[in-house]
Amino acid sequence: MTDRNCAIKHRAIKAVLFDLDGTLADTAPDMVDALNISLREQGHSTVAYSQLRNSASHGSLAMVQAALPDANEDIQRQVQLALLDNYEKINGNNCDLFHGLWPFLHLLTLNNIPFGVVTNKPARFTRPLLIKLGLDKQMPAIVSGDSTRYSKPHTAPMLLAAQQIGVSAEHILYLGDAERDLVAARASNMQAGLAKWGYIGATDDIATWPMDICFDTPDELTRWFKHQLNN
Repeated sequence: MTDRNCAIKHRAIKAVLFDLDGTLADTAPDMVDALNISLREQGHSTVAYSQLRNSASHGSLAMVQAALPDANEDIQRQVQLALLDNYEKINGNNCDLFHGLWPFLHLLTLNNIPFGVVTNKPARFTRPLLIKLGLDKQMPAIVSGDSTRYSKPHTAPMLLAAQQIGVSAEHILYLGDAERDLVAARASNMQAGLAKWGYIGATDDIATWPMDICFDTPDELTRWFKHQLNN
């Protein structure tokens, strides 16, 4: 764990918001499966999961571009549309929270600390996945990529989530695995936490990202949060 901002120790955390893909839920297996189904349907070679895992946090088009870097834009768009259709059919089939996050959510619940999601994932995928995970009724804030006019790194979805969860932004810890997550959190005056267990690529220069604190694992996050509760 790396704490870059001493101020975070003096701002009580009264709510926690998560990015969805690569932070709260390990959605890459379903997304890669949907992509490979689409590639086969359109006569392309499939790709290895390890090749595309870290693209999952950046959306469907980024995954297609990683799988078909030399294809023209029209072909990439066709595969993307197929991916979205196929993903809707299998969304949540092979998805769970990252190991260690169920106990963390239990800790939050025991301490009456609300939690929710702010994701760039479209609502047609977000809520069905959270329902399948059994989390939808536990979350007062669920903001998708099309819930507001702008998506992250814009502040609009972040501030909507703060309003939904009923906690001022400065007392919210936002956890994400992409630079845009941390930019959005900082711009919204939330406490920006990097989830290093997520879909971070080898070329991502996380040292330059605007984070307040960095967690290597969900277990580390839980230990840190327990310490915050006791101080």
